[in-house]
Amino acid sequence: MSIVAVVNQKGGVGKTTTAVNLAASVAVAEVPTLIVDMDPQGNASSGVGVPPRSAQRSVYECLIGTARLEDVVVHTAVPKLDVLPATRDLVAVDVELVDAPDRYVRLARVLADAAARGTVYEQIFVDCPPSLGLLTVNALVAATRVLVPLQGEYYALEGLTYLMDTIDRVKRGLNPTLELDGIVLTMFDPRNNLAQQVAEEVKKHFDVYKTLIPRNVRLSEAPSHGKPILLYDARAKGCEAYLALAKEYLAKQRGETFEHDDAAEES
Repeated sequence: MSIVAVVNQKGGVGKTTTAVNLAASVAVAEVPTLIVDMDPQGNASSGVGVPPRSAQRSVYECLIGTARLEDVVVHTAVPKLDVLPATRDLVAVDVELVDAPDRYVRLARVLADAAARGTVYEQIFVDCPPSLGLLTVNALVAATRVLVPLQGEYYALEGLTYLMDTIDRVKRGLNPTLELDGIVLTMFDPRNNLAQQVAEEVKKHFDVYKTLIPRNVRLSEAPSHGKPILLYDARAKGCEAYLALAKEYLAKQRGETFEHDDAAEES
């Protein structure tokens, strides 16, 4: 079982878009996949057709110990893809668990207990809120790897430094096996010189996925219809990019060489 925390404390970088569409693209490869929505805004939930207001129970109940994962998880329209939804109740977790000695390991325990009862997913993607608070730390403690969506702009590099510091602290104190899976460049415009410069700078220091996620109107429209891009418009450039990213991601998991098709990025 692979647990990937999709993290970036900066908002508007395509984090939830990446969590939803990468998970959906992995699932259509016949891989049992789960999205855990750890953001009180519930955008990952609504992005796969489960609006927060429609969820009677959520990951909140799992974290405070009043429900089990398999009692809360919801099947989506994508075969092999389930979601552990979020609701606004998640905003109370910081307060309710502030004195709990195990507050940082609640999500790890929820996932481990579910696996012990036979609820097993090959791939789990945790969509984190745009902050480095308790919910994100829970995701990092539960995860085996971290995936960072990054927009090609100057401030993104500055935020990446803070995020890496947080990952290092979690690795030293709470999860020594945590590793950086890689950086995914999102909203990428190859005609933008700054985007190209940011990409080159990031590649000097980190493992960056070859697949670039372009700016794409259809990607932006899909969440309002409660669908991942592959159900909303399978011919969109954004869909092609996430399917390619899923292939690269799975190849990386298996230790295989990924043959990148540069033509897929052309728009």
